[in-house]
This record gives sequence, C-alpha cells and structure tokens, in this order.
Amino acid sequence: MKKLSIIIPAYNEARTIHLILDKVREVKLNFNIEKEIIIVNDCSSDNTKQVIEDYISKNNAHDIRLHKHEVNQGKGAAIHNGIKLATGDFVIVQDADLEYDPNEYNILLKPIIDGFADVVYGSRFMGGKPHRVLFFWHTIGNKILTMLSNMLTNLNLTDMETCYKVFRADYIKQLDLKEKRFGFEPEVTAKISRVHNVRIYEVGISYYGRTYEEGKKIGWKDGFRAIYCILKYNIFNK
Repeated sequence: MKKLSIIIPAYNEARTIHLILDKVREVKLNFNIEKEIIIVNDCSSDNTKQVIEDYISKNNAHDIRLHKHEVNQGKGAAIHNGIKLATGDFVIVQDADLEYDPNEYNILLKPIIDGFADVVYGSRFMGGKPHRVLFFWHTIGNKILTMLSNMLTNLNLTDMETCYKVFRADYIKQLDLKEKRFGFEPEVTAKISRVHNVRIYEVGISYYGRTYEEGKKIGWKDGFRAIYCILKYNIFNK
C-alpha cells in the first residue's frame, strides 16, 4: 500500500487548524493510498499547540503526528522538518488555513499514479475550479514571479507560488533546501527542475483565498524575497 505524507506547517492557526484537520482526515484517497499527517507547530504565540494536542487525543486512531519548534523558524523550516519526518511514498504541503481543498489530493496524485509525473503542481490559474476574487496586485505579482522563475528554469508553469505541490518522496528528499520562510516555493522549483529526467505536471485546483483580516500572512516583502530566491537558486547558487 502506498502512503501520502501530508505536511502541515502551522503558526498561529488556532482558529482554523481543527477545521483543516477534519478535511484532511475525512478525505478519501483513491488508488489504495493511505495517509499520514505531520503537523509542525512553528512556536505559535496563540493556543495552536493546545488545539492540535486536543485534536490528536480525540482522533488517536488516525496517523497524526505533531512536531514542535521551540523557537519560531518560518514556514520553510517547518516544511524541511516535515519532509525529514515523512515516511510516505508521496509528499504534499497543506497550509493550516482553509485556502486549499484537501478533496483535490486525488486530482494532484493521478498523474503520478498513472506513471506520467514525478512532481505535480496545483495551479490556481488554470482549469474551471472555484477561485475567490481577491487582491489584483497579488495576482499580478504571482504571475511576474512565475514568469521570472520560468525564464530561468525553462519550465512553463502557470503558478510557481502555489502551496499544492505533490512530490515523489525520493525526489523531494534528495534536495538540499535552505529557505526558512516563504522562499521555499522558488527554491524548491529551481532545485527540482534540475533533477535529472524529472517529469513535472500541472493540474487546475480551486482556491479559497483569505484576507489579511482573516489571517493571511504573506506580504510585499516576501515578494521581493521571492525574486531574490529565484535569482539566487537559478543563477548564483546553481
């Protein structure tokens, strides 16, 4: 039986973490695949840790593990540790908010299970899935970052910055990842694109974006960091 490792980095997500865990736990995977859920609490300053521990104690029949950072290190660092802890055949990152729908795991897994792909990106900008209408300049920024990344990786992605990326575990575990914050996306794209004979696919996904009042954290400074990471990992630190 194959296994999907679902890595959930969490920082100050006490309000929604139980809701996304319900969705992840309840999703039925096709292809005879089982799940393991790895939550990395990045030293939240609210009661996220307590909410997760209470949830695990009430759902101990499921494969849910909590890893704790004693100091805040960033989303990328949480993902790095989740990858190290993963024991599955496939790895996906799931944000702790409600912007992405776990019911679409099967869509993302299908090209890998069918033998066509090693990595699958879930694009918010292709297909006919629901997409919340928000933040014009964020959309433009995402497209610029994706275009710049594509120019240097020679890929034709439509959404490099998407959270939903599924990797064959043997591919993602061989990468030496460094970025501790939101630079994870351009770094992993640059490095996975250079893996010999890697097959990267894209599928359309839905996107239920949230506002800053609802807890969105990424900002314009992270956009400049993304540009730096695109240049660094594609040109200067190749």
